[in-house]
Amino acid sequence: MSDIVKELTETFGPSGREDEVRKRILKALEGHVDGYNVDNVGNLVAWKGEGGRPVMLVAHMDEIGLVVTHDMGKGFYRVEPVGGLSPYTALSRRFVFENGVVGVVSLEGESLEERKKNLSKLSFDHLYLDAFGKELDVGTFGVFDSGYEETDEYMVSKAMDDRVGCAILVDVARRLEKPSRKVYFAFSIQEEVGLVGASVVAYPVEVEEAIAVDVTDSGDTPKGIKRHAMVLGKGPAIKIKDRASISDSRIVNRLKELARSRGIPHQLEVLTFGGTDAAALMRTRSGVPSATLSIPTRYIHTPSEVVHKEDYENAVKLLLEYVRAE
Repeated sequence: MSDIVKELTETFGPSGREDEVRKRILKALEGHVDGYNVDNVGNLVAWKGEGGRPVMLVAHMDEIGLVVTHDMGKGFYRVEPVGGLSPYTALSRRFVFENGVVGVVSLEGESLEERKKNLSKLSFDHLYLDAFGKELDVGTFGVFDSGYEETDEYMVSKAMDDRVGCAILVDVARRLEKPSRKVYFAFSIQEEVGLVGASVVAYPVEVEEAIAVDVTDSGDTPKGIKRHAMVLGKGPAIKIKDRASISDSRIVNRLKELARSRGIPHQLEVLTFGGTDAAALMRTRSGVPSATLSIPTRYIHTPSEVVHKEDYENAVKLLLEYVRAE
């Protein structure tokens, strides 16, 4: 578990630059799938088994980051977020760029008063990147320069959103023996900038249902969002709804039934914001019934996203039960 999570989370792969992540996933799947295809936009779809009611599991490969927008000279640059990166989260953080250059995001201001004013209403207009004299072209992408750590119970890293989902799909493929139906494992691009990859990933294949595997917020920290019931360590969360879609009730009920009958710890999720690839899959062709299985996560879209190891393992178990069943 931890080896594949560490490898994938530490891999560079902001939206639109998922190539290295895809290579590592393909290597991890070698010998465990019957075939694979990379489509025109870069989605990876592998498959295993034949017949039955085809099902697709989807996780997105990309992570949030920055892109250089303007060269200010002397190694200073303006930057723009790629995906849902808050300027407050970016401030004072170290980023590594696709050419290996490392820089720190800082706050402009010619006086303490101006800095306080900028900080109170912070935007990327008030931030700059200090690349320590190194050259960066406009359009160069960067991600948090943050490594993987773990404890007995938790895994901590950048890009758990959604490399933990990718790792879960890899583990399901590895453990799935002689499936009675065809299972597609889809690794999508550019989810963080608008569900781009998922909007097309299911068009070439005849899937009849789909489950997105992604992270979700937790409400188990001091003064966490009071309408969020998700807690780390109590199992994967079967999503009922989020801001982008409402999960197909048939899939939700089947996941609940399997979890209860097999004794797999699980939670129910109502998320008051956000969305997953499931929303795009529902709009594919004449519609693909879709739902989401979520991994409760603390500090999403930061350099230190936290997940519980047992939630990961129980997500793998539940998905295995689901794809084995007709």
